[in-house]
Amino acid sequence: MVSARPPLILASTSRYRRELLERLHLPFTVQTPEVDEMPLAGESPAETARRLALAKARAVAVQQPGSLVIGSDQVAELDGAAIGKPGSHQRALEQLRAMSGRTVLFHTAVAVMCVATGFEDEALVTVTVSMRELGDAEIEHYLRIEQPYDCAGSAKAETLGIALIDAIVSDDPTALVGLPLIRTSAMLRAAGLDPLKA
Repeated sequence: MVSARPPLILASTSRYRRELLERLHLPFTVQTPEVDEMPLAGESPAETARRLALAKARAVAVQQPGSLVIGSDQVAELDGAAIGKPGSHQRALEQLRAMSGRTVLFHTAVAVMCVATGFEDEALVTVTVSMRELGDAEIEHYLRIEQPYDCAGSAKAETLGIALIDAIVSDDPTALVGLPLIRTSAMLRAAGLDPLKA
């Protein structure tokens, strides 16, 4: 007798993560995790991403113990400092000016857990992005079109933001958009939910 598949929940309010997870053709619901996303003192950007991915997954998993829950978080890093979501045109302009001609690291963490089965796994994927030298006119044109104010670092590589970039280095390219699907697929398989056997 085949056991029932556990419900899959994405612990995120991000439309980008929702769109990415839809690529796996698995039915899932979305639940908002109640998590304070402020970084801790002395915490590196990578550590923040990893801690928050776990915290988001855990916050929903304890409420839905029979479900398989995915939590994820992304923090961009320039010169060791975190770059958050700009939230405004002026802040996005400042971010992109600072990133111009520089290398930016995008740390994306994912955690998958199920309280009922005791399954828990997590991973951190870092994407190295080399930004082009950008003039203010280019930045303003991009910002008017994309308005990427809800994206860490203001660069939406899945759309026009790709034109801001010289090179991307990663073993899991979807991580740059917000959810590393290669790692996520592996974790779901380990938890007994294979996207190719749905």
